[in-house]
Amino acid sequence: MAHISMREKLVLGLGGTVDYEIAWDSRVIEHLIREYSIRASELDASIPVMSERDLVVTLLAFLEGGAGGERFVASSDIVETFAARFDRRITLGGTCVRAAMAMQALGIESTVHLISIDDHVRRLLPAGCAYLCSADHDTTDPHLIVQFNAGARVQAGDIDLRAPHPNRVIYANDPPNEQLLLSNALGEVLRDAEVFLISGFNVIQDTDLLQERLVDILRHMQQLPVTAVVYYEDAGFHVPAMSRYVRDALIGVIDVYSMNEDEMQAYLGRPVDLLAVDEVAEALRELQRLIPAATLVVHTKYWSLALGEFAASYGASLQGGITMASTRYCYGDDFTERDYREVDNRMPSVPGTRFASDLEDRMGHTVRCLPAFALTVAAPTTIGLGDSFVGGFIAALARR
Repeated sequence: MAHISMREKLVLGLGGTVDYEIAWDSRVIEHLIREYSIRASELDASIPVMSERDLVVTLLAFLEGGAGGERFVASSDIVETFAARFDRRITLGGTCVRAAMAMQALGIESTVHLISIDDHVRRLLPAGCAYLCSADHDTTDPHLIVQFNAGARVQAGDIDLRAPHPNRVIYANDPPNEQLLLSNALGEVLRDAEVFLISGFNVIQDTDLLQERLVDILRHMQQLPVTAVVYYEDAGFHVPAMSRYVRDALIGVIDVYSMNEDEMQAYLGRPVDLLAVDEVAEALRELQRLIPAATLVVHTKYWSLALGEFAASYGASLQGGITMASTRYCYGDDFTERDYREVDNRMPSVPGTRFASDLEDRMGHTVRCLPAFALTVAAPTTIGLGDSFVGGFIAALARR
Protein backbone atom coordinates (compact mmCIF):
# COMPACT_ATOMS: atom_id res chain seq x y z
CA MET A 1 0.00 0.00 0.00
CA ALA A 2 1.56 3.31 -1.09
CA HIS A 3 2.41 6.15 1.26
CA ILE A 4 -0.32 8.80 1.02
CA SER A 5 0.42 12.36 2.13
CA MET A 6 -2.96 13.71 3.25
CA ARG A 7 -1.84 15.97 6.09
CA GLU A 8 -3.74 18.99 4.76
CA LYS A 9 -6.76 16.90 3.76
CA LEU A 10 -7.47 14.87 6.91
CA VAL A 11 -7.89 16.99 10.06
CA LEU A 12 -8.63 15.08 13.24
CA GLY A 13 -9.75 16.77 16.45
CA LEU A 14 -10.17 17.83 19.07
CA GLY A 15 -7.81 16.59 21.78
CA GLY A 16 -5.30 13.90 22.70
CA THR A 17 -4.31 12.41 26.02
CA VAL A 18 -1.42 10.75 27.81
CA ASP A 19 -2.60 7.31 28.95
CA TYR A 20 -1.49 5.00 31.72
CA GLU A 21 -2.35 1.51 30.51
CA ILE A 22 -2.19 -0.88 33.44
CA ALA A 23 -1.74 -4.63 33.28
CA TRP A 24 -4.73 -6.36 34.93
CA ASP A 25 -3.85 -8.10 38.19
CA SER A 26 -6.73 -9.72 40.10
CA ARG A 27 -4.57 -10.04 43.21
CA VAL A 28 -4.20 -6.27 43.50
CA ILE A 29 -7.94 -5.75 43.04
CA GLU A 30 -8.72 -8.42 45.63
CA HIS A 31 -6.33 -6.76 48.09
CA LEU A 32 -8.13 -3.44 47.62
CA ILE A 33 -11.54 -5.08 48.11
CA ARG A 34 -10.37 -6.38 51.48
CA GLU A 35 -8.55 -3.18 52.41
CA TYR A 36 -11.63 -1.04 51.73
CA SER A 37 -14.19 -3.64 52.96
CA ILE A 38 -16.11 -3.45 49.68
CA ARG A 39 -19.31 -5.51 49.54
CA ALA A 40 -21.04 -6.97 46.49
CA SER A 41 -24.17 -4.92 47.23
CA GLU A 42 -22.20 -1.69 46.73
CA LEU A 43 -21.11 -2.31 43.13
CA ASP A 44 -22.37 0.54 40.97
CA ALA A 45 -20.71 1.94 37.84
CA SER A 46 -22.55 5.27 38.12
CA ILE A 47 -21.43 6.58 41.53
CA PRO A 48 -19.15 9.68 41.63
CA VAL A 49 -15.49 8.66 41.77
CA MET A 50 -14.26 10.76 44.67
CA SER A 51 -11.67 8.31 46.04
CA GLU A 52 -9.68 5.21 45.17
CA ARG A 53 -12.36 3.15 46.91
CA ASP A 54 -15.01 4.60 44.60
CA LEU A 55 -12.82 3.78 41.60
CA VAL A 56 -12.59 0.13 42.66
CA VAL A 57 -16.37 -0.06 43.30
CA THR A 58 -17.15 1.25 39.80
CA LEU A 59 -14.47 -0.87 38.12
CA LEU A 60 -15.91 -4.03 39.67
CA ALA A 61 -19.36 -3.07 38.40
CA PHE A 62 -18.01 -2.68 34.87
CA LEU A 63 -16.17 -6.00 35.18
CA GLU A 64 -19.33 -7.78 36.36
CA GLY A 65 -21.18 -6.86 33.17
CA GLY A 66 -18.18 -7.05 30.85
CA ALA A 67 -18.97 -3.44 29.97
CA GLY A 68 -16.71 -0.56 29.00
CA GLY A 69 -17.07 3.07 29.94
CA GLU A 70 -15.44 6.36 30.77
CA ARG A 71 -15.61 8.06 34.18
CA PHE A 72 -14.49 11.36 35.62
CA VAL A 73 -12.43 11.19 38.81
CA ALA A 74 -12.22 13.95 41.40
CA SER A 75 -8.43 14.21 41.24
CA SER A 76 -5.50 13.02 39.12
CA ASP A 77 -3.96 11.90 42.43
CA ILE A 78 -6.53 9.06 42.48
CA VAL A 79 -5.29 7.95 39.06
CA GLU A 80 -1.66 8.17 40.13
CA THR A 81 -2.27 6.23 43.36
CA PHE A 82 -4.18 3.40 41.68
CA ALA A 83 -1.86 3.14 38.67
CA ALA A 84 1.21 2.93 40.91
CA ARG A 85 -0.05 -0.43 42.23
CA PHE A 86 0.27 -2.09 38.80
CA ASP A 87 2.73 -2.59 36.00
CA ARG A 88 1.92 0.08 33.46
CA ARG A 89 3.03 1.63 30.20
CA ILE A 90 2.61 5.16 28.90
CA THR A 91 0.85 5.61 25.55
CA LEU A 92 -1.05 8.31 23.68
CA GLY A 93 -4.83 8.33 23.56
CA GLY A 94 -7.77 10.42 22.53
CA THR A 95 -9.88 9.49 19.54
CA CYS A 96 -8.14 11.84 17.13
CA VAL A 97 -4.62 10.74 18.10
CA ARG A 98 -5.31 6.99 18.10
CA ALA A 99 -7.16 7.31 14.79
CA ALA A 100 -4.22 9.21 13.30
CA MET A 101 -1.72 6.64 14.57
CA ALA A 102 -3.81 3.78 13.15
CA MET A 103 -3.93 5.51 9.76
CA GLN A 104 -0.19 6.13 9.91
CA ALA A 105 0.34 2.35 10.09
CA LEU A 106 -1.12 2.25 6.56
CA GLY A 107 1.05 5.16 5.39
CA ILE A 108 -1.79 7.71 5.49
CA GLU A 109 -0.77 11.03 7.05
CA SER A 110 -3.04 13.49 8.84
CA THR A 111 -3.09 16.56 11.06
CA VAL A 112 -4.33 16.33 14.65
CA HIS A 113 -5.65 19.16 16.82
CA LEU A 114 -4.29 18.96 20.37
CA ILE A 115 -5.30 20.88 23.48
CA SER A 116 -2.34 19.81 25.62
CA ILE A 117 1.23 18.73 25.02
CA ASP A 118 4.27 17.42 26.87
CA ASP A 119 7.41 15.41 26.17
CA HIS A 120 5.42 12.14 26.07
CA VAL A 121 3.37 13.52 23.16
CA ARG A 122 6.42 14.80 21.31
CA ARG A 123 8.17 11.47 21.75
CA LEU A 124 5.28 9.14 20.86
CA LEU A 125 3.43 10.97 18.09
CA PRO A 126 4.53 9.44 14.74
CA ALA A 127 6.50 11.60 12.33
CA GLY A 128 3.69 11.33 9.79
CA CYS A 129 1.24 13.06 12.14
CA ALA A 130 1.39 16.84 11.96
CA TYR A 131 -0.27 18.77 14.75
CA LEU A 132 -1.53 22.14 15.89
CA CYS A 133 -2.02 22.79 19.59
CA SER A 134 -3.97 25.37 21.57
CA ALA A 135 -1.82 25.04 24.71
CA ASP A 136 0.77 27.69 25.57
CA HIS A 137 2.67 25.51 28.09
CA ASP A 138 3.28 21.83 28.87
CA THR A 139 0.92 19.85 31.13
CA THR A 140 0.47 16.15 31.96
CA ASP A 141 -2.88 14.87 33.26
CA PRO A 142 -2.85 11.11 32.68
CA HIS A 143 -5.87 9.00 31.80
CA LEU A 144 -6.04 5.64 33.54
CA ILE A 145 -7.08 2.82 31.22
CA VAL A 146 -7.94 -0.55 32.74
CA GLN A 147 -8.53 -3.42 30.32
CA PHE A 148 -9.62 -6.91 31.28
CA ASN A 149 -9.97 -10.13 29.34
CA ALA A 150 -13.05 -12.35 29.20
CA GLY A 151 -12.88 -14.66 32.19
CA ALA A 152 -10.92 -12.25 34.39
CA ARG A 153 -11.92 -13.27 37.90
CA VAL A 154 -12.03 -11.45 41.23
CA GLN A 155 -12.75 -13.26 44.53
CA ALA A 156 -12.65 -11.45 47.86
CA GLY A 157 -15.15 -11.19 50.70
CA ASP A 158 -18.63 -11.80 49.31
CA ILE A 159 -17.51 -10.73 45.81
CA ASP A 160 -16.97 -13.42 43.17
CA LEU A 161 -16.97 -12.00 39.63
CA ARG A 162 -15.91 -13.28 36.24
CA ALA A 163 -15.91 -10.92 33.25
CA PRO A 164 -18.24 -12.23 30.50
CA HIS A 165 -16.51 -10.11 27.81
CA PRO A 166 -13.17 -8.36 27.34
CA ASN A 167 -13.41 -4.59 27.70
CA ARG A 168 -11.78 -1.44 29.01
CA VAL A 169 -12.66 1.35 31.44
CA ILE A 170 -11.18 4.88 31.37
CA TYR A 171 -10.77 7.16 34.41
CA ALA A 172 -9.55 10.73 34.05
CA ASN A 173 -9.28 14.19 35.51
CA ASP A 174 -7.91 16.27 32.67
CA PRO A 175 -8.38 20.08 32.95
CA PRO A 176 -7.12 20.91 29.42
CA ASN A 177 -9.59 18.45 27.90
CA GLU A 178 -12.33 19.77 30.17
CA GLN A 179 -11.61 23.27 28.83
CA LEU A 180 -11.16 22.06 25.21
CA LEU A 181 -9.67 25.34 24.07
CA LEU A 182 -9.53 25.47 20.27
CA SER A 183 -6.48 26.70 18.39
CA ASN A 184 -6.92 30.00 16.57
CA ALA A 185 -5.33 28.30 13.56
CA LEU A 186 -8.00 25.59 13.26
CA GLY A 187 -10.13 27.45 10.71
CA GLU A 188 -7.13 28.05 8.47
CA VAL A 189 -6.17 24.36 8.61
CA LEU A 190 -9.74 23.37 7.68
CA ARG A 191 -9.71 25.35 4.43
CA ASP A 192 -8.31 22.42 2.42
CA ALA A 193 -9.77 19.58 4.50
CA GLU A 194 -11.58 16.69 2.86
CA VAL A 195 -12.45 15.04 6.20
CA PHE A 196 -12.83 16.68 9.61
CA LEU A 197 -13.15 14.48 12.70
CA ILE A 198 -14.88 15.97 15.75
CA SER A 199 -14.53 14.30 19.14
CA GLY A 200 -13.86 15.30 22.73
CA PHE A 201 -16.84 17.37 23.81
CA ASN A 202 -17.86 14.60 26.22
CA VAL A 203 -15.32 15.72 28.84
CA ILE A 204 -16.62 19.29 29.29
CA GLN A 205 -18.73 19.63 32.45
CA ASP A 206 -19.73 23.30 32.43
CA THR A 207 -22.78 24.15 30.29
CA ASP A 208 -21.77 27.74 29.52
CA LEU A 209 -18.26 26.65 28.51
CA LEU A 210 -19.66 23.92 26.28
CA GLN A 211 -21.94 26.40 24.53
CA GLU A 212 -18.96 28.71 24.01
CA ARG A 213 -16.88 25.92 22.48
CA LEU A 214 -19.72 24.91 20.17
CA VAL A 215 -19.93 28.50 18.89
CA ASP A 216 -16.15 28.43 18.40
CA ILE A 217 -16.09 25.23 16.39
CA LEU A 218 -18.98 26.30 14.17
CA ARG A 219 -17.06 29.51 13.42
CA HIS A 220 -13.94 27.56 12.45
CA MET A 221 -16.00 25.12 10.38
CA GLN A 222 -17.19 27.94 8.15
CA GLN A 223 -13.77 27.57 6.47
CA LEU A 224 -14.47 23.95 5.46
CA PRO A 225 -15.00 23.22 1.76
CA VAL A 226 -18.63 22.33 1.06
CA THR A 227 -17.51 18.89 -0.15
CA ALA A 228 -15.75 17.98 3.12
CA VAL A 229 -17.07 15.05 5.17
CA VAL A 230 -17.62 15.90 8.84
CA TYR A 231 -17.34 12.80 11.05
CA TYR A 232 -18.51 13.01 14.68
CA GLU A 233 -17.46 10.26 17.08
CA ASP A 234 -19.60 10.10 20.21
CA ALA A 235 -18.23 9.10 23.61
CA GLY A 236 -19.30 8.61 27.21
CA PHE A 237 -20.29 12.08 28.43
CA HIS A 238 -19.08 12.80 31.95
CA VAL A 239 -22.36 14.72 32.36
CA PRO A 240 -24.77 12.66 30.21
CA ALA A 241 -27.38 15.41 29.86
CA MET A 242 -24.86 17.64 28.07
CA SER A 243 -24.72 15.41 24.99
CA ARG A 244 -27.97 17.03 23.89
CA TYR A 245 -26.32 20.46 23.55
CA VAL A 246 -23.67 19.04 21.22
CA ARG A 247 -26.26 17.16 19.21
CA ASP A 248 -28.53 20.18 18.82
CA ALA A 249 -25.68 22.50 17.81
CA LEU A 250 -23.86 20.24 15.35
CA ILE A 251 -26.44 17.87 13.87
CA GLY A 252 -26.93 20.09 10.84
CA VAL A 253 -23.24 20.09 9.90
CA ILE A 254 -22.41 16.43 10.64
CA ASP A 255 -22.33 13.96 7.75
CA VAL A 256 -21.51 10.85 9.81
CA TYR A 257 -22.61 10.55 13.44
CA SER A 258 -20.84 7.53 14.95
CA MET A 259 -20.99 5.65 18.24
CA ASN A 260 -20.29 2.26 19.78
CA GLU A 261 -22.74 -0.19 21.33
CA ASP A 262 -22.35 1.21 24.85
CA GLU A 263 -23.17 4.73 23.70
CA MET A 264 -26.14 3.53 21.64
CA GLN A 265 -27.61 1.74 24.65
CA ALA A 266 -26.97 4.78 26.86
CA TYR A 267 -29.00 6.94 24.48
CA LEU A 268 -31.82 4.40 24.47
CA GLY A 269 -31.69 3.92 28.23
CA ARG A 270 -31.86 0.13 27.97
CA PRO A 271 -29.77 -2.87 26.96
CA VAL A 272 -30.16 -4.18 23.42
CA ASP A 273 -29.57 -7.77 22.28
CA LEU A 274 -27.09 -7.02 19.50
CA LEU A 275 -27.91 -10.23 17.61
CA ALA A 276 -31.71 -9.89 17.73
CA VAL A 277 -32.72 -8.38 14.39
CA ASP A 278 -36.15 -7.05 15.39
CA GLU A 279 -34.82 -5.58 18.62
CA VAL A 280 -31.90 -3.84 16.88
CA ALA A 281 -34.16 -2.58 14.07
CA GLU A 282 -36.48 -0.97 16.60
CA ALA A 283 -33.49 0.45 18.50
CA LEU A 284 -32.12 1.99 15.30
CA ARG A 285 -35.44 3.61 14.43
CA GLU A 286 -35.59 5.09 17.92
CA LEU A 287 -31.98 6.24 17.64
CA GLN A 288 -32.77 7.99 14.36
CA ARG A 289 -35.56 9.91 16.07
CA LEU A 290 -33.17 10.98 18.84
CA ILE A 291 -30.31 11.78 16.46
CA PRO A 292 -31.59 12.82 13.02
CA ALA A 293 -28.13 12.83 11.40
CA ALA A 294 -27.62 12.36 7.66
CA THR A 295 -25.88 9.04 8.37
CA LEU A 296 -25.69 7.18 11.68
CA VAL A 297 -22.85 4.71 12.21
CA VAL A 298 -22.93 2.15 15.01
CA HIS A 299 -19.89 -0.10 15.58
CA THR A 300 -20.11 -3.13 17.86
CA LYS A 301 -18.23 -6.34 18.60
CA TYR A 302 -20.57 -8.31 16.31
CA TRP A 303 -21.19 -5.94 13.41
CA SER A 304 -20.94 -2.33 12.22
CA LEU A 305 -23.54 -0.46 10.22
CA ALA A 306 -24.44 2.79 8.50
CA LEU A 307 -28.03 3.99 8.63
CA GLY A 308 -29.57 6.63 6.42
CA GLU A 309 -30.22 7.62 2.82
CA PHE A 310 -26.51 7.37 1.90
CA ALA A 311 -25.78 4.20 3.90
CA ALA A 312 -24.76 2.14 0.87
CA SER A 313 -21.98 4.57 -0.03
CA TYR A 314 -20.17 3.86 3.24
CA GLY A 315 -19.71 0.10 2.79
CA ALA A 316 -15.96 0.31 2.08
CA SER A 317 -15.47 2.70 5.00
CA LEU A 318 -17.31 0.36 7.37
CA GLN A 319 -15.06 -2.49 6.24
CA GLY A 320 -12.01 -0.31 6.73
CA GLY A 321 -13.12 0.51 10.27
CA ILE A 322 -13.86 -3.13 11.12
CA THR A 323 -10.49 -4.28 9.78
CA MET A 324 -8.53 -1.56 11.59
CA ALA A 325 -10.23 -2.18 14.94
CA SER A 326 -9.83 -5.94 14.52
CA THR A 327 -6.13 -5.56 13.72
CA ARG A 328 -5.59 -3.57 16.91
CA TYR A 329 -7.60 -6.16 18.85
CA CYS A 330 -5.26 -8.89 17.60
CA TYR A 331 -1.91 -7.11 17.49
CA GLY A 332 -2.08 -4.13 19.87
CA ASP A 333 -0.34 -0.79 19.40
CA ASP A 334 2.42 -1.84 17.05
CA PHE A 335 0.48 -3.47 14.23
CA THR A 336 1.72 -3.15 10.68
CA GLU A 337 0.22 -2.88 7.23
CA ARG A 338 0.95 -6.59 6.79
CA ASP A 339 -1.04 -7.36 9.96
CA TYR A 340 -3.91 -5.26 8.60
CA ARG A 341 -3.94 -7.17 5.32
CA GLU A 342 -3.79 -10.51 7.13
CA VAL A 343 -6.80 -9.63 9.28
CA ASP A 344 -8.71 -8.32 6.27
CA ASN A 345 -8.48 -11.80 4.72
CA ARG A 346 -10.00 -13.57 7.73
CA MET A 347 -13.47 -15.06 7.73
CA PRO A 348 -16.35 -13.02 9.14
CA SER A 349 -18.16 -14.44 12.13
CA VAL A 350 -21.14 -16.68 11.43
CA PRO A 351 -23.53 -14.92 13.88
CA GLY A 352 -22.48 -11.49 12.58
CA THR A 353 -22.90 -12.54 8.96
CA ARG A 354 -26.37 -13.94 9.59
CA PHE A 355 -27.40 -10.85 11.55
CA ALA A 356 -26.10 -8.40 8.92
CA SER A 357 -27.95 -10.16 6.11
CA ASP A 358 -31.20 -10.40 8.09
CA LEU A 359 -31.04 -6.75 9.19
CA GLU A 360 -30.53 -5.52 5.63
CA ASP A 361 -33.47 -7.66 4.51
CA ARG A 362 -35.52 -6.24 7.38
CA MET A 363 -34.65 -2.54 6.90
CA GLY A 364 -33.90 -2.33 3.19
CA HIS A 365 -31.58 0.13 1.44
CA THR A 366 -31.49 2.54 4.38
CA VAL A 367 -29.00 0.31 6.21
CA ARG A 368 -25.63 -1.17 5.26
CA CYS A 369 -24.46 -3.70 7.83
CA LEU A 370 -21.20 -5.69 7.80
CA PRO A 371 -20.16 -8.48 10.17
CA ALA A 372 -17.16 -8.48 12.47
CA PHE A 373 -14.41 -11.01 11.92
CA ALA A 374 -14.26 -14.33 13.74
CA LEU A 375 -11.32 -13.66 16.07
CA THR A 376 -9.78 -15.89 18.72
CA VAL A 377 -7.01 -14.09 20.58
CA ALA A 378 -5.41 -15.21 23.84
CA ALA A 379 -4.64 -11.68 25.05
CA PRO A 380 -6.65 -9.17 23.00
CA THR A 381 -6.20 -5.40 23.14
CA THR A 382 -9.49 -3.75 24.14
CA ILE A 383 -8.12 -0.21 24.47
CA GLY A 384 -8.70 2.14 21.56
CA LEU A 385 -10.82 -0.15 19.38
CA GLY A 386 -13.41 2.53 18.68
CA ASP A 387 -10.65 5.03 17.89
CA SER A 388 -9.06 2.52 15.53
CA PHE A 389 -12.44 1.95 13.87
CA VAL A 390 -12.61 5.70 13.22
CA GLY A 391 -9.10 5.66 11.77
CA GLY A 392 -9.93 2.77 9.47
CA PHE A 393 -13.20 4.39 8.38
CA ILE A 394 -11.48 7.70 7.55
CA ALA A 395 -8.55 5.91 5.83
CA ALA A 396 -11.04 4.26 3.50
CA LEU A 397 -12.66 7.64 2.82
CA ALA A 398 -9.24 9.07 2.02
CA ARG A 399 -8.50 6.32 -0.50
CA ARG A 400 -11.88 6.85 -2.12
